[in-house]
Amino acid sequence: MRIASWNVNSIKARLDIVTGWLATDPCDVLLIQETKSQDVNFPIDAFQAMGWHVAFHGQKSYNGVAIASRFPIEDVVMGLEGDVEDEQARYMEATINGFRVATIYLPNGNPAPGSKFDYKLGWMARLEARALALLNDEKPVILGGDFNVIPDDIDCYDPAGWAGDALTRPESRGAFRSLLHKGYADALRSLNPTGVFYSYWDYQAGAWQRDHGVRIDHLLLSPEALDRLEDVGIDRAPRGLEKPSDHTPIWCQLRA
Repeated sequence: MRIASWNVNSIKARLDIVTGWLATDPCDVLLIQETKSQDVNFPIDAFQAMGWHVAFHGQKSYNGVAIASRFPIEDVVMGLEGDVEDEQARYMEATINGFRVATIYLPNGNPAPGSKFDYKLGWMARLEARALALLNDEKPVILGGDFNVIPDDIDCYDPAGWAGDALTRPESRGAFRSLLHKGYADALRSLNPTGVFYSYWDYQAGAWQRDHGVRIDHLLLSPEALDRLEDVGIDRAPRGLEKPSDHTPIWCQLRA
């Protein structure tokens, strides 16, 4: 099964790009972030017209996550436990063909330090708690999405320029690495321990044209999913289209 993740930066603005990609890519499951759509406005008809199933968890103008699949989507859970006052639509998980998948839009956290950074770290702690609970089920789990974390300097075109940013601060990197230390594997680094890969290029200053990117979109696999990993990659082509998202899809191929 081929599982991909993509921060689309508005499902309404990028609908043709997303559906066009799904029509040509062998993707079976797409984890979507930053839909920027209330549930009532989500373009469900466009996915159903392609024969796809879709589940979504949104809010007006900001955030929003979704899961699209060629196969039925079951046991959907929306949101992370641990903060009853958190109304931001940033997390959803479901079961598809025996795989437990989660779509994640982790908070940016800037400016740091500050309240937004505190929210990011608190959110990451709640994510870890949920991720560990999923590990206990001993089933193949895929945590995919825009983690807003640059794990290492190699994942950034200009480490010195990004120093101090919420995406590179030791606290953010430490929380990300904690997921790896507790049992999850970075799918891309599992098969490509070295090498430069980017998933995001800013709209400003010719970042795409100059390949000034960062790797902040990740697929984390439980041991049971890692055992099935066959291939992984980043599809840069959608970022070069007209009016694209500033992110591009990442994907992994797993034995069913």
